[in-house]
Amino acid sequence: MVEEAIERTGVLKEGHFLLSSGRHSGKYMQCAALLQYPQDAGKAGEAIASLFKGEKIDVVVGPALGGVIIAHEVARALNVRCLFAERKDGKMELRRGFAIQPGERVLVVEDVVTTGGSVKEVIELLLPLGAVIAGVGAIVDRTGGKNPFAYPFRALTKIHIESYEPENCPLCQQGLPVHKPGSRTAK
Repeated sequence: MVEEAIERTGVLKEGHFLLSSGRHSGKYMQCAALLQYPQDAGKAGEAIASLFKGEKIDVVVGPALGGVIIAHEVARALNVRCLFAERKDGKMELRRGFAIQPGERVLVVEDVVTTGGSVKEVIELLLPLGAVIAGVGAIVDRTGGKNPFAYPFRALTKIHIESYEPENCPLCQQGLPVHKPGSRTAK
């Protein structure tokens, strides 16, 4: 289901991109292209929720901006609360009156996981609040088979996209202009 929706909605972009990790790539996954369609977003949310069937989940948390819609759809499928963390002065925070109660089991959900940086920031925010991390879910796993978390990580699909350190980027060497498509500031 998700592979068809990714293709149909044009999630995979081609060009020369600066990733939030600071690396460069000739391809970029823009899951907002899929999530703009409520029916597709709902199906993706149900599918991620099914990956954690049998787990007790009290709340779903997504990092803003990429994880907000998919976290909401996963929470809807699980019939639990949905919160999102957002950056203020470069640091993830729960704002808008959001709160985690000690002992609540949290599923952290993101659209695309490459290095896991945003998810790790959310986890670092939640643990001191007494959250129990039940796992991490995503639409797309771009980790290359490496779980970057100390928790179960499950995604709807795995996609390998080559990336490069800027000094070794063949696209830079060709003189192609670089674009920064994501919401997170590159390192």
